[in-house]
Amino acid sequence: MKAIVCTEPGHLEPIERPEPAPISGFVPVDIKAIGICGTDFHIYKGLHPFLQYPRIMGHELSGVVAGEAQSRSLRPGAPVVINPYFACGKCNACRKGKTNCCANLEVLGVHIDGGMCERVLVPEQNLYPAGNLSLRDAAMIEFLAIGAHAVRRSELQSGDRVLVVGAGPIGVGTALFARLAGGAVAIMDVSTDRLAMASDQLGLSQTIEAGDNALMDIDRVTDGESFDVVFDATGNARSMEASFEYVGGGGTIVMVGVLKTTITFDDAEFHRRELTIRATRNATKEDFETVMAAVAAGHIPMDAINTDTAPLAELPEAMPAWLAGDTRPLKAIVTPW
Repeated sequence: MKAIVCTEPGHLEPIERPEPAPISGFVPVDIKAIGICGTDFHIYKGLHPFLQYPRIMGHELSGVVAGEAQSRSLRPGAPVVINPYFACGKCNACRKGKTNCCANLEVLGVHIDGGMCERVLVPEQNLYPAGNLSLRDAAMIEFLAIGAHAVRRSELQSGDRVLVVGAGPIGVGTALFARLAGGAVAIMDVSTDRLAMASDQLGLSQTIEAGDNALMDIDRVTDGESFDVVFDATGNARSMEASFEYVGGGGTIVMVGVLKTTITFDDAEFHRRELTIRATRNATKEDFETVMAAVAAGHIPMDAINTDTAPLAELPEAMPAWLAGDTRPLKAIVTPW
């Protein structure tokens, strides 16, 4: 079968490789759409801390069950959303139902070869019937589920004043699901283009430009009381540390972005305001189901989110072009050959 492999940072190469051999409990899926994630850009640029090359990328995936599949619940040809987080099912986190925190977690396209190919094998429990969702939309469920999971972790209450820092794909997804949960949502970014897109095309009209005037704008938006819940979706240490300044007394900070370094905060202020910090990682089946229902109901502007497309055969040229642009795609979708 055909595949695109990242042989080393900055180099994508088309290859031919055998189709995956059958494994008990796994279902073969023919890939139909692939979302390009910030993780994929990091892998391509050589910035991912936990990856070994060569690697077939791709973890935001949809497809159809292959004709020869032996499945208890999925018929051949059925469209499916793929949950790319392969949990062991045995560790302490898995036994608690926190499969996203599995001690032995393997992620398609990161720890093991992913979906930039014609066919993948997926544990049956990681396949969710796509129903009436388009295959394009089905490939966008995973990244939106990260935002939905972050909102669920926050225990956000209807009417809470919410700030999402970072208007990239994960931040946008978080903002949309925070709004669906009843939050009064503002979104912050350094990019005025991203903020304009969030306002004009996604309906996230309350925007704040990060920078010297950000605290004054926050005071204006919140009548000097700051936000009840702040999500930082930047993966930037300075931004994550600054987010502590945006939360009011009794509020919650949710760290959605992750980076491999240390961040610090003022402990006295942390205690004075009795803040709560929560980490959030990946998503679970519950979050996938939440997103699929929201998309099916028309609550998420999928056409506006999908800003770019390319066939997989053209990805070696498209990837560096996307990185070279002034603004990365909000969400690029790659289709098969």
